[in-house]
Amino acid sequence: MIGNMSAVVVGADRLGNIPVLLKDHNIEIKQHISGREPSHQKKTYQLPTGTQMVILLTDFLGHNVMKSFRSAAQKAGVPVVACRRSLCSMQQALTQSGFRCVDCPQRKAGKCD
Repeated sequence: MIGNMSAVVVGADRLGNIPVLLKDHNIEIKQHISGREPSHQKKTYQLPTGTQMVILLTDFLGHNVMKSFRSAAQKAGVPVVACRRSLCSMQQALTQSGFRCVDCPQRKAGKCD
């Protein structure tokens, strides 16, 4: 992957080490939305211009908010990665979606792909 992919992360109040993991995959967080605001519960949300991916942290997100952001991603034609807010879950979801770590030791040893 050349350059950084721009992502909107939805869910959770804090991201912890997730930004570091995403950076290893050449994914830059364009915007983080907690999903707690009442307006997120009721309105249809539009993604910021230039968004190339939506990441949903499912254990910190209500169904209506998730549905709204999935719909916005579908309209924008961008992929959605849904996982729990843990590094293991995020790593697994990214790998299953085809977003592989750029500098991981397994990739350098030729064990990935």
